[in-house]
Amino acid sequence: MEESHTATATPQTPSPSRWPLRLGLAAAGLLFLGLTALGWWWSREPAPFSVEDAARAHAEAQQRPLVTGYLTTHTLLALSQTLLEKPGGYLSNDLLPPGAVVDNLPNWEFGVLVQIRDMARIMRNDLSRAQSQSAEDPALAEAEGKFFFDNSSWLFPQTENEYRDGARLLEDYLARLSDPQQPNAQFYARADNLRAWLATVDTRLGSLSQRLSNAVGRRQLDTALAGDPSARQATVRPRESAEKTPWLEIDDVFYEARGQSWALLHLLRAVERDFHDVLVNKNALVSLQQIIRDLEPTQDPIWSPMIVNGTGFGFLANHSLVMASHIARANAAISDLRDLLAQG
Repeated sequence: MEESHTATATPQTPSPSRWPLRLGLAAAGLLFLGLTALGWWWSREPAPFSVEDAARAHAEAQQRPLVTGYLTTHTLLALSQTLLEKPGGYLSNDLLPPGAVVDNLPNWEFGVLVQIRDMARIMRNDLSRAQSQSAEDPALAEAEGKFFFDNSSWLFPQTENEYRDGARLLEDYLARLSDPQQPNAQFYARADNLRAWLATVDTRLGSLSQRLSNAVGRRQLDTALAGDPSARQATVRPRESAEKTPWLEIDDVFYEARGQSWALLHLLRAVERDFHDVLVNKNALVSLQQIIRDLEPTQDPIWSPMIVNGTGFGFLANHSLVMASHIARANAAISDLRDLLAQG
């Protein structure tokens, strides 16, 4: 009888020529996962901070007194430093991933930058000057130009370097402001100066509210010349127009509004302290506090993985309309506060 032999299969080893391909795919997969995790970490918005605690700690470290204007100036300084020192640093001018593909934080950064620029201009033109013919503070004059530098420049000079110089100039002004031996550096907490800043904030929030509302589209009548029969404009506009934010820009506007609100909340809390006596004298302190309350919900956590643009009474939510509602209420309250401050 013939003996039966069972053949045992030997395991197949990959061809040596396939190892580079497999290693390349594995490396690409790990790189993709790593960049995704890093991009997610960089996309986290910075947490709010206590403006009073931060200013007090800074003053104690520098052995300076908390003079009038210290909180507002230090808060502006802290906002500019946050843009540069948060996880991932400044992302708006990144050319490589993950910064180049992170979309939300650059718009948030621009929103914060808008409020920094507005306050820097008001500090240069109003808050640091006794009257219209007073000399401007040289550090604030230079700092304003630094913060108005192109927010997306990446080469010669880099945006980060310009904004870092602006922060250094604010630090210089803050040091002189709290030095009794240098009375030329001043911060005038007057009602007219506060109204000048609030007028800028009023305009910003009004524009944001309109842009957010345009997420669902609306018909707009031309009311530019209403109420003044002798008013004229450069060119004729259509009596009625359709305004709608492009679909790909809806989340951009949302995060810009979220960044502006985040910065504005900190500045309002600083102003509440520096202008406390003025607000109490005008019986307007509670009005400013209500503006802060109206803006606080704009920083609530976002539980949706994306900014949803549902219709007004549809099945899905519309994050832009919710944000517009909070900002519109704050905008109306700021207009009322400006009227209070204008009264004798």
